[in-house]
Amino acid sequence: MDTTQELRHGAADQQVVDDNPNPGITTSDDNDSSKTRRESSNRTALAKRGLKSLAVMLAVPVALNLAAISMFGSGQNYRSLTKWVPPLWPLHMLSLLTSLFMSLSAWLFWADGGFHKRPRAFYLYAAGILLNMLWDPLVLGFGASRLGLGVCVGMISALIGCYRHFSAVNPAAGHLVKPCFGLYGILALVNLRLACI
Repeated sequence: MDTTQELRHGAADQQVVDDNPNPGITTSDDNDSSKTRRESSNRTALAKRGLKSLAVMLAVPVALNLAAISMFGSGQNYRSLTKWVPPLWPLHMLSLLTSLFMSLSAWLFWADGGFHKRPRAFYLYAAGILLNMLWDPLVLGFGASRLGLGVCVGMISALIGCYRHFSAVNPAAGHLVKPCFGLYGILALVNLRLACI
């Protein structure tokens, strides 16, 4: 019985050896498939990290803007105006959209290493987002429309700087900044209308 089992095990070992004629040498097919699996898992891990960073980059500025709107953007002074002014909800939406577009373009810029190449762009982006969050409560909540004009000038200046920096590193990020010019323009027109009342 012992010899039969040895023969069976020996035959099984021989089959394994026969499948790979050079047992000490791995074939290029083995190397290619393991390399492909490693690259695939690396790409998956990078994609997951990229999606997490995108979610954070979009959620934080939008959430802060929503918090500013909910705390200070009720607009009692704004609603008491006798002349025609646009309703509050489109102005709040414009403010949120600018935060969203700027955050997405900043993420694309960051993904290409833009904040390391051009660190001044981060300060311009942060100033633009903070001024955008400040405009809504300042103008619509407290009625400081003349001060709001200064904030609008600051927002548009920061936007011009962001556009220049973002476009130089990632043209798609620069293109995402372009709608913000129109959105800020509408906010500036409303602010000018309020300052003239």
